Amino acid sequence: MGLDQLIKRCKKKNAQAQEQLYRLYSSKLFSICLKYSSDVSSAEDTLQDAFITIFDKIGQYKNQGSFEGWIKRVTINTALQKYRKQKVFDIINEEQIEEVEVEVDEEEISMDYLLEIIQQLPDRYRLVFNLYVLDGYSHKEVSEMLEISVGTSKSNLARARNILKEKIQTNQELYVRPIEERR
Repeated sequence: MGLDQLIKRCKKKNAQAQEQLYRLYSSKLFSICLKYSSDVSSAEDTLQDAFITIFDKIGQYKNQGSFEGWIKRVTINTALQKYRKQKVFDIINEEQIEEVEVEVDEEEISMDYLLEIIQQLPDRYRLVFNLYVLDGYSHKEVSEMLEISVGTSKSNLARARNILKEKIQTNQELYVRPIEERR
């Protein structure tokens, strides 16, 4: 059965089709949930909430554009919904923004370590970092999605990068992969 047929069956609330769609996309969407969560348990909750929303709103998908892109946006919005309610963003002085670039040598950095330190970021920094750096949204888009100012988005990104840079520099022995693994 093709994806279009599977989507049609999901729109009719067919439980088998919903289960099949879940199996098809749950691992990809879980990795998104993990990026936006502080721990595995929270990511699992977000994934379940995202699929509830996907199945509730699948009728709004009009077969225009990528279905995978649509469900990824639904999943990101589901993750962000939790944080909007918590008001995790600080009001900041926008003049204090200093852009910091974090140089990461992909040959030496363990991806597990990188994901671990990103997850350790405070919510307000992790959300902006993920949206801007990992998912490619602009500061204007991030500000709209998180209901914050562009300046707050830029400031939180700079702070996230500073924290990551500091952790990478101070904990090199934890993440540097042995030379034999780099070959």
